[in-house]
Amino acid sequence: MSQLRRRDFLRITAGAFAGAGAAPTAHALRENPPMPDDYADLLARLRTPHKYPELVLEPSFKSGEYDSLAVDCPFVFRHKRRYYMTHIGFDGTGYRTGIAWSKDLAKWEKEGLILDRGGAGSPTEYNAALTWIVRDNDLFGDGTLKKFDGRYVGTYHAYPRPGYETGPAEIGIAYSNARARDFQKWNLKEPSLRATDDDAADWERGGLYKSCIVEHDDTFYMFYNAKTVDSPWIEQIGLATSTDLKNWERHPANPVVRVGAKGLFDDTFCSDPCVLRAGDIWVMFFYTLSAADGKARDSVAFSRDLIHWEKSGEILIEPGPEGTIDSRYAHKPAVFFKDGVLYHYYCAVAPAPEKRRGDVEISEVRGIGLAVS
Repeated sequence: MSQLRRRDFLRITAGAFAGAGAAPTAHALRENPPMPDDYADLLARLRTPHKYPELVLEPSFKSGEYDSLAVDCPFVFRHKRRYYMTHIGFDGTGYRTGIAWSKDLAKWEKEGLILDRGGAGSPTEYNAALTWIVRDNDLFGDGTLKKFDGRYVGTYHAYPRPGYETGPAEIGIAYSNARARDFQKWNLKEPSLRATDDDAADWERGGLYKSCIVEHDDTFYMFYNAKTVDSPWIEQIGLATSTDLKNWERHPANPVVRVGAKGLFDDTFCSDPCVLRAGDIWVMFFYTLSAADGKARDSVAFSRDLIHWEKSGEILIEPGPEGTIDSRYAHKPAVFFKDGVLYHYYCAVAPAPEKRRGDVEISEVRGIGLAVS
């Protein structure tokens, strides 16, 4: 298998298209018949056409900091009178996890690390990316975290080698430290899912990526994206379930969200699930990659049972024009609802106008963008 990294794959895909001419439109292409009315009505509530022109959270650009080169993968929740955003920072070696807080969901201030890399020989020696904490399922609810046996439960992934997402990642469970202040310290369990597991299928043999967990009717549903061993590969979304957070069973219908037909905007990646509930409908925000233009975009799918998903075929967040914060990618969704407004956070990526910021050298600016309804 080629050692091509995910970021390089994305860049090469975009570059190959750029040399081929003008992009065909990628909007609102569907393989399926029209959506049920309740799905369509809900979709109208999920559109967030108003983008903030600047990043709401950006890298520090300070050598030695956890986020010196990039900020990625937001997750937003409420605790008491504040809002919090976990995020992963990249420092050249790998991922570490930080947290920021806000009073208004728009202006954010970093507090620092909440999950650092582990010791030599540990699964998190080079990467420790906490991407989700189990929260209230209601998309339009208060967005607070849920405790189980007195502790918060999160999910992390870790790549086995230094560098940007180098090697096949593993997924594990994290528990908040009961003696620490709430969600500020975490204890990690050994990985629960690996690409080398006996029950892993071909669609995930290349490695695992981000996961999210919802608890429903005493069962934990873990959604995660993974890649094939092909080069170039495809990424799709699968499901594993557990009743005890220890023993996980992959669903036989995996992947439950598959890439679209050639020519659609989701024909290469369906990745980074963010699953919540709106009434009787489950909602999965996720990002896509198009082979046609190499662009990454956020979209959404719907389900009534957490297993069978129908993609909307609509782009929720489109990359911006040249010179904007997300001219390259607008992807990796996190959402929060407050006072009638849906806040859609995403990882915004654009070429760096200057190759040196602060005391680090960069080729792109990768931080957190925001679009609102």
